[in-house]
Amino acid sequence: MPTLHTPRLTLVPLADEHLELEYELDSDPEVMRYLTGRASTRTEVERAHIRRMATAPGFGFWMGFAGADFVGWWLLRPPHGPDQPDVEGEAELGYRLLRRHWRQGYAREGSLELLRYGFEELGLDRIFAQTMAVNKPSRATMASAGLTFARAFTSAAEYDDPIEGAEQGEVEYEITRSHWLKTAG
Repeated sequence: MPTLHTPRLTLVPLADEHLELEYELDSDPEVMRYLTGRASTRTEVERAHIRRMATAPGFGFWMGFAGADFVGWWLLRPPHGPDQPDVEGEAELGYRLLRRHWRQGYAREGSLELLRYGFEELGLDRIFAQTMAVNKPSRATMASAGLTFARAFTSAAEYDDPIEGAEQGEVEYEITRSHWLKTAG
């Protein structure tokens, strides 16, 4: 995976040296509010790190830095879950930022670079992002990066301890290569 650059961010491929940064991010209960509903333990972060490192060639997780300051991570990976059919030429976009970097445009900026990379470098046909319906900030980021609402759905995953708002379901936003080509630049 290449290192990617935006005007304010350097996105470097996830490596073992980033584990402590992942822990800093995932141990904040507010960061994890719409994902697990609680802070992750060190053991959970270590397991997640192993899964994050095992991604298809060209895809993966990028750690974002503004200068030397860690901002968060972005991902671009093939569909992988029960609510994501495995379709050739498609990928999921995601992001997770430290709370101190929220509402500064970093999530959008990194996402736009991964859209560019996905369509120009990987030749993808469609990129989508999913979140809980109640996660208005993430939905706003998706829309500001050019993704449009594709569908609402109830997750096929089973949870022992549902997250507050889960009863409202989830949403998927998308952008196709043809739409991106019309609007990029």
